[in-house]
Parts: sequence; structure tokens; C-alpha cells
Amino acid sequence: MNRPSSSNIISVQQREIRLGVLDGPIIPTILSLATPTILVLVVQTLVGVAETYFISFLGTDALAGVSLVFPILMLMQMMSNGGIGGGTAAAIARALGAGRRGDADALVWHSIVLAFALGGIFTALALLFGSILFRSMGGEGQTLTAAVTYSSVVFSGSVPIWITALLSSALRGAGNPRIPALVIFGGTIVLLPLSPALIFGWGPFPILGIAGGGLAIVVYYLIAAVALVLYLRSPNTFLKLKVVPLERRLFGEILGVGLLSAIGTVQVNLTVTFVTAAVGHFGVDALAGYGIASRLDYLQIPVIFGLGTAIVTMVGLNIGANQIERARRIAWIGAFLAFGFSGIIGIIGALWPAVWMRIFSDDPDVLNQGSLYLKTVAPFYGSVGLGLALYFASQGAKSVLLPVLAGTVRMVIAAFLGWSAVQWLGVDLISLYGIVAFAALVYGALTAAAIYWGKWTRDAVPYSSTINRLERQDPPR
Repeated sequence: MNRPSSSNIISVQQREIRLGVLDGPIIPTILSLATPTILVLVVQTLVGVAETYFISFLGTDALAGVSLVFPILMLMQMMSNGGIGGGTAAAIARALGAGRRGDADALVWHSIVLAFALGGIFTALALLFGSILFRSMGGEGQTLTAAVTYSSVVFSGSVPIWITALLSSALRGAGNPRIPALVIFGGTIVLLPLSPALIFGWGPFPILGIAGGGLAIVVYYLIAAVALVLYLRSPNTFLKLKVVPLERRLFGEILGVGLLSAIGTVQVNLTVTFVTAAVGHFGVDALAGYGIASRLDYLQIPVIFGLGTAIVTMVGLNIGANQIERARRIAWIGAFLAFGFSGIIGIIGALWPAVWMRIFSDDPDVLNQGSLYLKTVAPFYGSVGLGLALYFASQGAKSVLLPVLAGTVRMVIAAFLGWSAVQWLGVDLISLYGIVAFAALVYGALTAAAIYWGKWTRDAVPYSSTINRLERQDPPR
């Protein structure tokens, strides 16, 4: 009796995943797709928290310098994962939902090309304009030196960061979150001891200080990028990385969603950057306190991103199969899951801010400044979680304009009005944080309205034809 080959097993498993997304119960399917990403990104986020903890031993100037770089690094990571990466995942999900297997494979190679182009742009901009940017955000003296040093090292690894993000997104769009999760988890095992070793000079490593933290991140992403490329070139994967002729049509499939989504991530990070610059006017203690407190904002990202990538895959496959109403139902269920999680984190952070702050600093001024932020802004985390989940759903539906415009309103309120109020009207710090909280509430409400009244359409083959295509491509053995 012939045993099934590994490729046949993969085909059957992939077919079962796609048909489960199209037919199965929504909440269990969202959680099954989201859980691998959530678990590992929680670990990765905690490693980032640990790195902040290690850097805190270098002093307040180093901590404040990293706080200046952090919004820009998050801009790139969110643009590569949630922006262009979201466009990649959505394009592959829609292609597979419509039975276009060849296009799905070709989209992987197109994403690699985009990773080199966009990663190179970030490296050049960071090296050329980093010092100017951080100075404009309030950095000076040793704080500015620390920011420039850390930024120069981290952004030298922009290309592998982009490759890791886009290939991970491609696999998640194909319904395979397990491999990206394993790669990220394996990388964190390397990063966790490597970061303090390079910062403090443990064993054979030289003492690199703040540059060591940045170098550890670069090494991690190099390893992750190579691992994902090797996997997608292996015979053991459904989705294949193949060098194919470049097509404007396929770039359009990614960038049609990805560019607007990237604008959305730029808006989010411009908001953080302007708020950081506004906080910088209140001194180094306020800046350090805000940098620590706002890390709690990002602690919820692994769960929201994990849910979001599951939503993108499920909505995209259902849109590709012309199951519009099911796609909308998936969007709302996923959004309320995100709202519940973010809301709980926000309430805990607002009620007991010192528990979070004391992990990083015992300075009473830093503690007070950070606690002020959490008490004011954290209660509105649920609104942001709701809006982000619906934003991910709009990627899968290739309908991101209105959610991006909701982000524009948030940016105008929190960033421009908040910064202007500090710069020209002389408002105090609690007033600035009140503006940020109001912007979060407005963002959630506008995004929900955009999805509720918006129309999702897709010219696609009927659902039954899609099922037949999937079965013809992946016959059971």
C-alpha cells in the first residue's frame, strides 16, 4: 500500500483549512488561526519589554533615547506587518478563495521584491535624517546621542525586517500561521540572552551599550528571514516561493490594499511621534514616564494583530468565494473579541498603573508622569482595539479607504491638535493626554460606522464553483 507523500498531506490539510474558513464556526476558527500568532507575539513583546528593562540599567538618557526611536521602529514594523503585510495576506487569501493558486505563489515573490525596495528606503532615511528627526522630537545631549546610536544600528537591518514581515504575512494569508509563529518563537530564544550579552558584554561579547540592543534585533531578523525563505523554497509547503516574471497586476493586488493600509500605519505612528514630541516639552522625566507607560499600548498588539491576521485571512477567503455576508459577520465578531481584550487591559492599567511602571523605574517623578498617562488614556483602549480589528477586516475585503480616513481624524485630533495645544496654548500634560483619549474614542466610533454602512462587493466565482476548484487542485489521497 502506497503511503501518501508529504505534498499530498499538505494539500489535504490546506484544503481543510480553507473549507473550514468558508464553512466552519466563526469564533473557534478565528481563535485557531489567531492563537499561534498571539502566543508567540506575546513572547516577542515580553522580550521587547525585557530589552527595555536591560537598557534601563544604562540610565534615564538611554531610556529616553530608545523612547524617541521606538515610534519610528514601530512605524516600520506596523507598516511591514499590518500595512503592506496586510495587503500581501489579503491578496493571497482572496486568490486562494477564488481558486487562483498560481497567483498566490507568484505574490510571494512580488512581496520579496517589495521588501528589498521598502527596507532599503527605511535604512537610507534613518541614516540620513535620524538625528534631525530625534532633535525635533525633543532629544538633546546624551539622550540624542543614544537615540541616533540605537537607530543607526536597528535600521541597518530594515531589509530582513521587511522580508520576515511580508513572508510571515503571506503564510498567514494562506491559512498557515504556525510556521511564522515557530520562526518568531525560535528567534526570541536567541534574542533574549543575546540582547543583554551585547549590551553589558557578557562572556566573549564586547560591551556595546545601547548599540548592543539594536544589534541583537538585527541578528534576530536575519535568522528569521533566512528561515522563512528556506521553508517557502522547501517541498514541504503548500505556498511556494518561486522566481517569476514581475507583473504590475500582482503588485496592484498587494499595493491596492497595502498602500492605503501603509498610510494608516503612518498615521498611527505620526500620532505617537507628535505626542512623544509634545511630551518632550515637559522634560526628560515626562518623556521617560510616557515611554514606559505607552509600552502598555503595544502590549495588546500581539493579541489584536493575531486576531487581525485571522480576520484578514477569513474575510479575504470569503470575499474571494463571494460569501459577503459571512465575511461581514466574521468582521464584527472579531472586532468585539478585540474590544473585550483591549478594554480589560486598559481598565487594569488605569486602576493599577504603578504595577506596570515599577517594572522599569523606581524614580518617583518618572512613576508619576507615566501613571498620569495610564489613568487618562488606558480606559479607552477598547475603542482602539475595536477600530483596529475592523481595519484588518477591511483589508481582507479590499475596502480600506474609510477606516484609513477614521485614522486620519484620530491623527488630527491627537497629534496635530495635541501638539499644537502644548506648543502654542501651553496646556498641561493631563490636558494633552485627555486629547489623546478623546481621539481614541472617536477612532473606534468612526471605524465602526464605516464598516456598518460600507458595502463590500467582489466579482468572484460562485461559492460552489470555488469549492469545486479547491477540490480539483487538492484532491484527497
